[in-house]
Amino acid sequence: MSEKILKNTLKVQRAKKDLTQEQLAQMVGVTRKTINTVEKGKYVPSTYLALKLAKVLEVPVEELFQIREDSCNHVRDVD
Repeated sequence: MSEKILKNTLKVQRAKKDLTQEQLAQMVGVTRKTINTVEKGKYVPSTYLALKLAKVLEVPVEELFQIREDSCNHVRDVD
């Protein structure tokens, strides 16, 4: 079973702008299915896509995507 390490508010932010998945997808240059899988947490977007989504939705990227607290235990510092 895959663990979701990134949660997002993409669906909520998209609804606030009254955009469909298809409309948002066209605005950022991806498919509707990509938007759908990001919203469901099945796909972690690239940094570039995350920044594009934040810009189009006019919210900070940190408001759109958050690291799950319990997943922080799996991240190691690199010395």
